[in-house]
Order: sequence, then C-alpha cells, then structure tokens
Amino acid sequence: MALLNGITLIAFLQFDPQETGFQLVEKALWIPQLNVYYLLGTDGISFPMVVLTALISTLACIGSFSIKNREKEYYCLYLFLVTGMMGTFLALDLILFYVFWEIVLVPMYFLIGIWGGARKEYAAMKFFLYTFTGSLLMLVGILALYFNSEPHTFNLMELTGMDFGFGFQKLVFLALFVGFAVKVPTFPFHTWLPDAHVEAPTPISVILAGVLLKMGTYGFFRFSFPILPEAANWFRPYLAILAAIGIVYGGFVALAQTDFKKMVAYSSISHMGFVLLGLAAFSTNGFNGAMLQMFSHGVITGALFLLVGVLYDRAHTRDMNVFGGLNAQLPVYSGLLVFFSLASLGLPGLSGFVSEFLVLLGSYEYDKIYTAFACLGILLAACYLLFMVRRVLLGPSNPKWEELADINLREVVSIFPLLMITLGIGLYPRYILSFFVPTLQALLVNIGGTLT
Repeated sequence: MALLNGITLIAFLQFDPQETGFQLVEKALWIPQLNVYYLLGTDGISFPMVVLTALISTLACIGSFSIKNREKEYYCLYLFLVTGMMGTFLALDLILFYVFWEIVLVPMYFLIGIWGGARKEYAAMKFFLYTFTGSLLMLVGILALYFNSEPHTFNLMELTGMDFGFGFQKLVFLALFVGFAVKVPTFPFHTWLPDAHVEAPTPISVILAGVLLKMGTYGFFRFSFPILPEAANWFRPYLAILAAIGIVYGGFVALAQTDFKKMVAYSSISHMGFVLLGLAAFSTNGFNGAMLQMFSHGVITGALFLLVGVLYDRAHTRDMNVFGGLNAQLPVYSGLLVFFSLASLGLPGLSGFVSEFLVLLGSYEYDKIYTAFACLGILLAACYLLFMVRRVLLGPSNPKWEELADINLREVVSIFPLLMITLGIGLYPRYILSFFVPTLQALLVNIGGTLT
C-alpha cells in the first residue's frame, strides 16, 4: 500500500487540473488482431477517483488488522481487488476497462464468501450474479460500439469523436446503463447491496461503499455520456425518475432498519441517487455536484462503516436497540459518530452539504419536481441518522456494555484522515472542485449540456 500511495503522490504532483485532456498516458499495443491497446490515462474525472481509491484502500487496510484467519490469502485478494479498482478508473480502452471491471468481481466474491458473516455465501453469490449479469450486457454494448465504428476500435478517445445513429445510441446506452446501474446500485438493481454490506467484513464494506459504488457512476461520466450524447440526453428523464425513487426509497428503508450496518447500506442507495440526479441535470452545477458527491460519499460512508465495525468488534451485535447511553462511556467514538452522521445528513460546513447543494441547484434548473424529492431524501437522512444517534449514544445506559472500551489509536488513525477531508471540503470546496470543473465543462460543451 505504501507503493500505491507513493505512485499516487507522484501523479498528484504531476497532474495539471487545468488540462482538460488525458494526462500521464501509457499506451502499448496489446491484441493487434482486434486493435486492442493497453491504454491508461487520467483526467479531471478519473483522477479524484484514483486518489479516493488509494485513500480508502489504505485506511481499510489499516482497519484489516482485526482479520486473523488466513491472512496471506486475505491480503493477496485485497491487493488484487485494489488493482482492479485502479485499472477501472484509468483504462481508456473499452476492452481493458472491461477486464479490470471484471477483475474486481473475483476477489470481492472471495473476500465476502470467506471472511464474511453468517450468510456470507449467499451474499457473495448474489453480488457476483447481479454484477456479472450486468457486465455481460455491458460487454454487448462495447462490442456493438466496436463493430459500428470505422475503423473498428475500442479506444475511448477515438470513439468519442464518432457520429453514431440515434437509434443505435439508445440501444447501446441501455446496454451500458444496466451494467453501470447494477454497480451504483440504482433502483431496482440494488437488492444485492444490503446483503453484501451486512455480510462483508468491515474493511470490505468500506471499500464497497467508498469505491466500488463509484465505478458505476464513473462509467456514465467516462463512457456513456461522451460516446452517446444524444441517447444520454434522451434518457435524462428516466435517469432523474430512477434517481428520485432511489433517494426516497433508500431513505425510507434506512429509517426502518434496526441493524446499524444495514441502515448505513441503505443510506448509500439514497445518497448515490443524488449522483444520478446530478448526471440527469446535464448542467454545470449538476455535474459538479455529482462528481463531488461521489468523492464525498466515499469518504463519509467509508468512515461510518469503519465506526460500525469498531462497535461490532466490541459488542458483537449491530442491533441499535440494545445500545443506549454510550456517549458517556465512549466519548471519542461518540464524537466521531456524531460528526460523520452530521456530515452524511448534509450539515453546512461539511462536505455532504456542498455536494448535495450543488446537485439540488442543478436539478432545480432541470425540473423542480425532482428537487422536491431530493429534499425529501435529505429530510429522511436527518431522521434515520438522528434516530441512530439517539438509540446508540443517548438515553439510559445499558449495564451490559459497561466494560466496552473506547476507540483505540489504530482505529482513530484509520478514521482521522477522513474527518479532515470531510471538514476541509466543507469549509473550502474550491480546491477539490478545481480538479474536475475544467474537464466537466469541456464534457458539457461536447455533449450539448447547459453551462452555468
């Protein structure tokens, strides 16, 4: 992980946020018969996701110290997973992208199936079948692009400049949409997520929420919108409808949960709905908000899953109703939990507010009805998060938990960087926005979006 962070730091020092094209490009012919290249590069859309992947992977690795069973296998699969995630965000050849996309499935299946909870085999199989089925449809769309391009190519930069027919664009957009929507996950393709989150070990839940869900929305930014702009514009109302359903549905279901981890899992469905709504807005504010929400959600929800794991390691239960009064006994843990809960519900001054506010501005410019549903989702977030705080931290103490120890130094180290980033973005969002605003502006110009 030290090598990964070192390379990411070097790339960070070389990356120019004002450059809208691809940077740090590596290109080598891979399969000459099919014109397939080993083609990697980054820009303002992918680079924040690369940094997020390196950050979350490192902190989740620190949180993996509680794994005592078959450690060598665990860390081997863990590094394999990180390789797939990094490759997904860097690949500029569609076949290479698909290979990295599929690589992620294998280690994740085993990480859940071996080190997960009581229903780990069921959750791992459900995750694999959902995502693999979606990936096959995505592959059909990729092959359709290849055979209808002239000359035949999988190169993203070449495909972006080609003019495909409107009917063809709609069919391919739909095929890619299924593959990306399953990963987000968008309603109604979401049912694998709660099972996978609940049964996965804590570090893998952190990576699921912090990075894997972003692969789906990244796919829209990277491939669907630039290559198929007319279809993307035609599908906007349907994307907005699914986003609004996901925001409200995820909020209501999270409100009904008593399992701490499952509540955070359903909250992810609601919060990722904001990303989809920002994409549907087709405007500067919407795109900026969607991109920032991807980064912010990864940081905040990753921290919440780490905090859930801290409590579960001590109490061996996630039932929020059996706790109460832990604020006096676990003051440091309680402070961190309140902080990230407030960030998740969108308290001004924290990163969750900035990203959701930009999405609301973009959706308001597009259609006020969807903005109303998004506001309802924010209200629901306040309800389920504050109910969680009340049940876990406030009220009379349960004598059963008198011996619980507060969060230790290693656990604080794995969470503190996320706290600083959440606070930093909330107080000064301009810095992180500067990394992707120029690239998103150029994308909007190319696809005919609204510049504001």
